[in-house]
Amino acid sequence: NKVTAKLIIKEINENKKIIGIGETGLDFYYNHSDKSDQITSLEEHIKAAIELKIPLIIHSRNAEKETLEVFSKYKDSRLKILMHCFTGSKKFAEKLLNFNAYFSASGIITFKNTSDLQETFKVIPSEKVLIETDSPFLAPVPYRGKKNEPSFISFTAQKLAEIRNISKSDIIKITT
Repeated sequence: NKVTAKLIIKEINENKKIIGIGETGLDFYYNHSDKSDQITSLEEHIKAAIELKIPLIIHSRNAEKETLEVFSKYKDSRLKILMHCFTGSKKFAEKLLNFNAYFSASGIITFKNTSDLQETFKVIPSEKVLIETDSPFLAPVPYRGKKNEPSFISFTAQKLAEIRNISKSDIIKITT
């Protein structure tokens, strides 16, 4: 079944509990599906989100250039974007800010080998930062490798506070 904006809108209109579209986006890491099919699907989700005036929860992995190209087609459409489990580059984040994007930090920021990502989360404006668990995946240190659960978000919040050089209570207020 081909996903179309019209079909998405119809289904959303049938369920008033739906407040956003996603997780959608581009993932070229494993190449499990055709790039052009992924782009077409993302564009249909964007069209539906624009018409319904609801946010998009975006996944982008190994597809920074292509994600920005797609967003550029809709730059005057007042997109509402949340970059789910953001692991992109600082340059990517800076460009996404031009689309008024929000960025969600997951347990990944607690990993030792993510200094570039930690540096990126230092410079994202506070009002654009959120925290997520991405349960059941990506448990933060000290539970890395285990099944993630919502209670572990405290460790992600603590690390994000350290990265941004503020208190944990302040990061909780900012991201709530």
